[in-house]
Amino acid sequence: MSGRLTKLGIVLTVFGLLFFIGAGYAWIKVQEGSHALATFSAAQNVKLTYNEQGQLTDHGTTDGAVAIMSLLNNDWGYTTNPADFDPNDPVVNTPSEYMYQMAAISEHTLTSTVKVTLPEDVTASDGTVYKAGTYDFPVNGKYYADFDRNNPIEAQARGIAWSPLPLALIGQLGVGAVTASSLQAGIGLAGLFAAVGFVFAFAGLGLVWAARPEKETVPVLRPVAQPA
Repeated sequence: MSGRLTKLGIVLTVFGLLFFIGAGYAWIKVQEGSHALATFSAAQNVKLTYNEQGQLTDHGTTDGAVAIMSLLNNDWGYTTNPADFDPNDPVVNTPSEYMYQMAAISEHTLTSTVKVTLPEDVTASDGTVYKAGTYDFPVNGKYYADFDRNNPIEAQARGIAWSPLPLALIGQLGVGAVTASSLQAGIGLAGLFAAVGFVFAFAGLGLVWAARPEKETVPVLRPVAQPA
């Protein structure tokens, strides 16, 4: 019986070592990815702005940053991690910072006003006639798919407001946010592998210790004193 327990303990210990190896490999890959992402972010030099009190600002005011954060937290339902925002490290390289920058570009676009020029009168499909001229069109919270393309003014405004530039920047920042989140998940996975490996190794070594043969003790006979 003790031999079987010893073998089982050895098997569990080996499994534990394998999990430790997996944890080490996952940790190395996470560090490589983190270094690459940090280097990429530093090369782009995209930074957030803070005031002297360490508060986020946008165009020099905290009100702009509050509006961006409201869009991110309330409209998009994203929960930011305050620890991701470090005034001493303003480079965008954490999941919350990437998402905040995406929200900043979106907020500026959603609240912008664009100029639309109709070189000649245009009759829409519903018969409405739009006179030639230049119009100031407020985006007023419209996303790309919200514009009425049957309206010639809105049709032009959509392409001006949501030009390839903001769409490309948002797409690139989205990749960064997913990458940063995946790296954080990788850290958790490495920790999980290490914890499982510890449990297996501890259980295996415990079985080996419990199944070890006990040393036989030889009783010591002591002379019994005889009464005089």
